Amino acid sequence: MGRIFEVRKSAMFARWDKMAKNFTRIGKEIAIAVKAGGPDPENNPALRRCYLNAKACNMPKDRVEAAIKRAVGKDKTDYEEIVYEGYAPHGVAVMVETATDNSTRTVANVRMHFTKSNGALGTSGSVAFGFNRMGEFKVKNNGQNLEELELELIDYGLEEIGEDSEGNIIIRTAYNEFGNMAKALDEKGIEVVTAELTRIPTTTVELGEEEANDVLKLVDRLEQDDDVQKVYHNLK
Repeated sequence: MGRIFEVRKSAMFARWDKMAKNFTRIGKEIAIAVKAGGPDPENNPALRRCYLNAKACNMPKDRVEAAIKRAVGKDKTDYEEIVYEGYAPHGVAVMVETATDNSTRTVANVRMHFTKSNGALGTSGSVAFGFNRMGEFKVKNNGQNLEELELELIDYGLEEIGEDSEGNIIIRTAYNEFGNMAKALDEKGIEVVTAELTRIPTTTVELGEEEANDVLKLVDRLEQDDDVQKVYHNLK
């Protein structure tokens, strides 16, 4: 019984850690969105996107509002968005999106994570060519016909449509069509669960279990870093 309890407690702490990390990430996204477009979500599409994603990860409304107040206050933190590129073990390409108030600290930490995991931090452009920047919407599946939905959205920049493992509909657009699709989904009353800009690998690398774990250890190290927002890789 004691062992079962320890396992459950460990899983609970892992969920809390993930939730705290998500809240921190969204808080930074809110700060960046407010700086770029102001605190009114009606006139700031990026901030509306933050609201959606905050709701999806159960971030309390008061925390969202507090993040907006901090973003417009005199003691606000100015975050710089920096993307790092490199290689994990076994030649897997990795892209790391960060939001930082100290780029010197961030690059040192990111380099350390790569080095300690037997990877290598690369230069700008070293792996970016292997990823497509796309908009991605997770849409509530209310029994829509995917073929009909595809025809309905094709004129708004739709490039890919499918379902995830939870049955939600995934819609992808080209990077510069993100705003058009967001507006179309809103006008058509289609419920969006999450909306984000993502990076999709053009090719993938297939590895054995042991080698894949080497890569995932690096990904986990990076994702635990406070300055890291998102990590992308081309491991299959």
